[in-house]
Amino acid sequence: MNTKKLAEKLSKKIKEICPENGVKAIHVCGTHEQSITKHGLRSMFPETFDLKMGPGCPVCVTPAKEIDEAIWLAENGVTIATFGDMINVPGTNKSLSDVKAENGDVRIVYSVNEAIEISKKVDDLVFFGIGFETTAPLNAVTVKSDVPKNFSLLTSHRLIPPAMEALINLSEVSFDGFMAPGHVSTIIGIEPYKPFSKNYGFPTIITGFEPIDILYGSLKLLKQIKNEESKVENAYKRVVEDSGNVKARNIMYDVFRVCDAKWRGIGEIPNSGLKLKDEYENINARSKFDINVKNSRDIHPNCKCHLILTARASPSDCPLFGEECKPNDPRGPCMVSKEGECNVWYKYGGTSEI
Repeated sequence: MNTKKLAEKLSKKIKEICPENGVKAIHVCGTHEQSITKHGLRSMFPETFDLKMGPGCPVCVTPAKEIDEAIWLAENGVTIATFGDMINVPGTNKSLSDVKAENGDVRIVYSVNEAIEISKKVDDLVFFGIGFETTAPLNAVTVKSDVPKNFSLLTSHRLIPPAMEALINLSEVSFDGFMAPGHVSTIIGIEPYKPFSKNYGFPTIITGFEPIDILYGSLKLLKQIKNEESKVENAYKRVVEDSGNVKARNIMYDVFRVCDAKWRGIGEIPNSGLKLKDEYENINARSKFDINVKNSRDIHPNCKCHLILTARASPSDCPLFGEECKPNDPRGPCMVSKEGECNVWYKYGGTSEI
């Protein structure tokens, strides 16, 4: 069966099985949103099935304070290396891109290894490392390797399951189940999702990023809801092992310890961040430099990113979307990254048809 016919078959089954009183589900992955919007998958769902995006964009949830820290370092003679999306995310008053335009030494890199090579040619280099469980293990490997003494890390790592639990406990958000991100699941496996089904009664489906993956995951989610079931299902077994990547987790937790962390637009979530352990303070930029950042502000006036990141609003609900706020001049973090929901909707149209 070709892809188009398979998609149509899955769509038909989804429409047949979706309860008439409606279902709202939340996915927590920017790549999922890209695929859903680019391929017009919502046009293949019944009107009674509402699939929204939660805090699944690592660039979007990086607090302004941590961006301000990177900006402070760049303005005080330190070379900053980070990924391309990150330099355009607005801090409180400016972005790293603005600092670069003001002759600050800000470099775009594709990996932490590239940043290490640059550090051999400058006085001091800080790698601004962000991301979820998918990127933290690589930074942990770097910490344990023989890096130059002038190299250090400014880390901003977040853990997905605590953010999912925070959505459950957010009184303004009502939904029926989760679609869990495939890439994070390759590291953590299925175990961290089990409390959502066992303790809270939320079906949780791990799925991939192709349109067929998302349609298949949606069907499995709706089947659980129809049958009044609540369990974790791995619908991405070609990539995700139920146990995850044990080696990657071991090295991640050997270098980092779990801590409470702030999420942009959401606030502090218990046990949702990773902090370098004390024995690695020699590579911790926050310990090596006297960073002075005060009065940071996460959300631009009138920006709805805090509501969009918690599935309480869509980009089209924001008065800035597509007007004052565009990818080349973003007001909020969701418009910056290619994984941000506003950026995706601006590029592809949130209700585009397949």
